[in-house]
Amino acid sequence: MHYVGKELNEECAVFGIWGHSNAAKLTYYGLHSMQHRGQEGAGIAVTDGKHIYDHKGLGLVNDVFDHAKLEELSRGFAAIGHVRYSTQGGNIYANVQPLVFRSQKDSLSIAHNGNLVNAHKLKGELEERGSIFQTTSDTEVVAHLIKRDYADNFIESVKHALSVIKGAYAFCMLTEHQMIAALDPNGLRPLSLGKLGDAWVVASETCAFDLIGATYVRDVNPGEIIVIDNEGMHSDFFTNRTEPAICSMEYIYFSRPDSNIQGINVHAARKSLGRMLAQEAPVDADVVTGVPDSSISAAIGYAEATGIPYELGMIKNRYVGRTFIQPSQELREQGVKMKLSAVRAIVEGKRVVMVDDSIVRGTTSRRIVGMLREAGATEVHVRISSPPITHPCFYGIDTSTSSELIASTHSVEDIRELIGADSLVYLSVEGMKEAIGRNPAMKNCGQCLACFTGKYPTEIYPDTVLPHEKEVLV
Repeated sequence: MHYVGKELNEECAVFGIWGHSNAAKLTYYGLHSMQHRGQEGAGIAVTDGKHIYDHKGLGLVNDVFDHAKLEELSRGFAAIGHVRYSTQGGNIYANVQPLVFRSQKDSLSIAHNGNLVNAHKLKGELEERGSIFQTTSDTEVVAHLIKRDYADNFIESVKHALSVIKGAYAFCMLTEHQMIAALDPNGLRPLSLGKLGDAWVVASETCAFDLIGATYVRDVNPGEIIVIDNEGMHSDFFTNRTEPAICSMEYIYFSRPDSNIQGINVHAARKSLGRMLAQEAPVDADVVTGVPDSSISAAIGYAEATGIPYELGMIKNRYVGRTFIQPSQELREQGVKMKLSAVRAIVEGKRVVMVDDSIVRGTTSRRIVGMLREAGATEVHVRISSPPITHPCFYGIDTSTSSELIASTHSVEDIRELIGADSLVYLSVEGMKEAIGRNPAMKNCGQCLACFTGKYPTEIYPDTVLPHEKEVLV
């Protein structure tokens, strides 16, 4: 198992700003606020109206950019940026975004959050027509589609390309003269629009607006394309076949608690998930604790609903690197203890409710339960603020095979025994939908439930799925 800290990783975040003298620096700060969405690469591209300049690299935002690099990009009045987690294409420099494509006529830079399920099919078709790809990223397919169609109307070409690709995508694109934001017809990934004075801002999460002092305007709608230039902001739709299905895990795990997704605060949604979990799965216990950081809100909600005191039963060490780089399983397991510690004074002699947001592979949960017992907990009751993850995700989360998912092959009782808990209960799908509080009139309340139910909001192409995984689509 590659990841021992948390068990889910999301692909990336995008940011864009048009019409500001400090575009590059504000993009740097915006990316920094969304660093949790990707730690393997970062990049910024800017335009001065005549040329596109860019800098990118592997590592954290702070590693990739220093004062000198940002000064070099300061000539731009508009910028787009990206932080990356490589679910598709591999963690190599060529795949770090924004990708920049230059031609004799003009240039195009693209930042993409999500994953295209028909990228392999389209890439094969494009290669047969003479395209040569420089990266293994599915994002490059979009640039080739745009260029193939590009005649005199660039935006119409972009709209056509967006109608051809399938899957999850929140795009931020930049030319010398325009910034473009677009969202897939299901709105699987979050994307918001804001303003900073006269400048327009686009970001994967609203916490980026808060950091730079921008004002939230609205969310980008599924199937919408927004074009921003010196004349202002223009909205259009590249398809009228839309069905909102935002990833449920954005509320449960991925997004920062201070972000708002389509009018719902993430922290408030997680507290509500915890309260619903308390209704569905109460237990006699002495303390409630949450696994830092994404489960703390749910743990507080569970504690409030049950009247059991919430305590910091676990502390996260924020100055430890990612543990999966350790060369042996023994050292990786030691790495969990380096990143997370049980507070003996809180849990010793107590019946503990451990609230977590999900169980993916089960290895982390087993180690945390063991850690609490070593610290003297007499009972450990595990409560999960999401339903069991039983099906792989093809939209940009690193669970593309069911073999990685313990709940796809084990019953809840089996999982309880494997992680060593006294009891284990997951939140129900209906309870999750009700707790998050989206529009009940929409199908599945406008959420993607595929990882819980196996019902995918888009067609899943056979070449997206590993041969032994075909049964998950039946």
